[in-house]
Amino acid sequence: MSRKLKLIWDFRGPNAKKTAEHHCIHLKEFTTLEKLSFHKIDSEKISDFYAIAYITVSENDMPIFRDRLKPHRGEVAP
Repeated sequence: MSRKLKLIWDFRGPNAKKTAEHHCIHLKEFTTLEKLSFHKIDSEKISDFYAIAYITVSENDMPIFRDRLKPHRGEVAP
């Protein structure tokens, strides 16, 4: 069984939360256009000036997301 990986984009500044939410729209569009599966797409406010957008994918599918979307970082999802 493949692990789940969380690919993360970091956004900073006063509009970080809105930017992260908007990035999620593009992540969903990408998965639809490319017919790719994923576990979850969401954003999270870390502080007033820092938010993240992320997509959780199977480890087997990670290379296409990593190579095409260039996330800032990644981690093993719980």
